[in-house]
Amino acid sequence: MTVARRSLLAAGLIGAAGLAFGLPQMSFAAGPQVGQPAPAFTATDSNGKTVSLADLKGKTVVLEWSNHDCPFVRKHYNGNNMQALQKKWTAQNVVWLTIVSSPQGEQGYVTPEQANKLTVDRGAAPSAVILDPRSQIARAYNAQVTPHMYVIAADGKLAYAGGIDDKPSARVDDLAGAKNYVDAALSELAQGKPVSVSTARPYGCTVKYAPPTT
Repeated sequence: MTVARRSLLAAGLIGAAGLAFGLPQMSFAAGPQVGQPAPAFTATDSNGKTVSLADLKGKTVVLEWSNHDCPFVRKHYNGNNMQALQKKWTAQNVVWLTIVSSPQGEQGYVTPEQANKLTVDRGAAPSAVILDPRSQIARAYNAQVTPHMYVIAADGKLAYAGGIDDKPSARVDDLAGAKNYVDAALSELAQGKPVSVSTARPYGCTVKYAPPTT
């Protein structure tokens, strides 16, 4: 199969299924920049509690964009990869926020009750599940796909942004041998080292944005 033929097939998959195996660098660069303060937000979690990024300064924070119907998200949950990361790092006082930005009527939308049931059913262990049905946080971070990952250092600056690992597929088997950029970034921050890979192209299903409010 020629390169041109493979490109056409990939484009067709993206158009038909809303999948993005790697976004153009110019699109990714439009978001918040590593080394700069992470965009502030205040939101409500699935238990009705207010979560403010400003209140978390001094802690390392992970933002995980999620859509439970996305095959790329299912890869990381069915393979127990996401839960293992959540449990490993929350045990070390990292704040892990799973963010759902799908508006009502779009794939991935969940009510607070559904979000909590998903957490239990999947054995997930985030610090909180943030509901962002107006996609305000997603816009602030230019979140493109699920899972799109961000790591915010204790000083409030963005330390990592991009894909969770270097295997842009929906296959659980590809978890083996993958370089996990989020785990690596958190390990380096915990050791007081600079993050060696601070950006990587995100991959997954496109975030379903709510119409902008006027």
